Amino acid sequence: MSSDSARRIIPIVALSTAGDDATPAELVPLFEAHQTIHPRTVSGWFTSWRWALVWLTQALFYGLPWINWAGRQAVLFDLESRRFYVLGLVLYPQDFIYLSGLLVVSALSLFLFTAVAGRLWCGYACPQTVYTEMFLWIERKIEGDRGARIRLDGASMSTEKLVKKWFKHVVWISVALWTGFTFVGYFTPIRDLALAFLQTHMTGWEVFWVLFYGFATYGNAGFMREQVCKYMCPYARFQSAMFDRDTLVVGYDTARGEPRGGRSRNADVLKLNLGACVDCSLCVQVCPTGIDIRDGLQYECIGCGACADACDGMMDKMGYARGLVRYTTQQSLAEGLDRAQMWRRALRPRVLVYTAVLAAISIALATSLALRTPFKVDVVRDRGSLARVVGEGSVENVYRLQIMNATEATQRFHIEASGLPGLKVVTEQDTTVAPTQSRWVAVRLQLPHGSGAEPGSHPIAFHIQAPDAQAAVQEKSVFLVPR
Repeated sequence: MSSDSARRIIPIVALSTAGDDATPAELVPLFEAHQTIHPRTVSGWFTSWRWALVWLTQALFYGLPWINWAGRQAVLFDLESRRFYVLGLVLYPQDFIYLSGLLVVSALSLFLFTAVAGRLWCGYACPQTVYTEMFLWIERKIEGDRGARIRLDGASMSTEKLVKKWFKHVVWISVALWTGFTFVGYFTPIRDLALAFLQTHMTGWEVFWVLFYGFATYGNAGFMREQVCKYMCPYARFQSAMFDRDTLVVGYDTARGEPRGGRSRNADVLKLNLGACVDCSLCVQVCPTGIDIRDGLQYECIGCGACADACDGMMDKMGYARGLVRYTTQQSLAEGLDRAQMWRRALRPRVLVYTAVLAAISIALATSLALRTPFKVDVVRDRGSLARVVGEGSVENVYRLQIMNATEATQRFHIEASGLPGLKVVTEQDTTVAPTQSRWVAVRLQLPHGSGAEPGSHPIAFHIQAPDAQAAVQEKSVFLVPR
């Protein structure tokens, strides 16, 4: 077989050889055709929690850039000035270790939550879930609930359909662009950004990122929706490595629900030989990813609990006990464990290890931030003059010190040096640095003639003190003595 033919996929229709009437065999597609999912409106305990987190996360996201803190934006990642402001903290690129620690804490938290309670992050706080909920709410307000949306999509084009679809997309695009604008407002002071927008003076990069982030929000939450969770998100693929039979998931109690079947509310289920499931399919209709939870644990399930709310509502109508679909574990369903037994099994070695490591790193990170020195110093030797002999035979080295003030108050600094007998600073030893600013200071060190220092490189240390902040920093360097 040639390489060209190996790369082509040629559909072959198998013909039946029975008799003269040969009929083509059934063709099975390699990929499932995408079907639009219209989740039904549902209310209940888990839905209320999901909407509470939607409000909380979006209030933080949209609101934080507009909050003032000590006369500036509360949260601002000023890439141009290379300073990051997070409430009372002023961080420099040299503080990258804190970002690394935060990422490690986030990853371990995700591992811990997944091992204990499955995909709760996906179902309640993931941006994809949050914005999909927002866009679905807009869609329901404009086009109606599930049945009305299905009918509208299946109807031929009309004035009503055109107006509703057009208006929905206008609102979607408005929300998406405002989301992109807010995102850029974390990197450019948002009030300046708003003024630049009104005056049409936004830079090309600002326009690009507003449109890019807005387009991503519009496409992911408006069109791709569950496809992001099912096909694009890597978390759905590697979550099985963190799951076990004692992980809390949304599960269907097969022993109680089967055999399923419809019946009236007053029917005797024992005579009908039926389980508690009335086969109403509400659990499928409310699922944002379109799965049937009764088929067992599936990687597409994001653990949002919508099916549990829908099932509990139906159980209330039928007069049955709640919990046919609930948060439980595979082990609990298999062995019929009660809630206390189920939670006792949650404290297994994996969970304890994740908890201990997460607690240790979190405490270390918090302690490091609390004890963080309120300024930083970098020492650079003057390349133009490595070492020279000046008046009366003294040896002089020139350095440049970058002092970075990590507070929002003017600080005064005192510079000293040590490491060699008689070593002294011959330039001005005191300097001031404005709030959240950095300053380069030229420092000349001299070693008197006859100090006994051998020719070559000698380790020294700069001592920079901030008397007002009661803090000090020591930075190492070398002093060169010429031959």
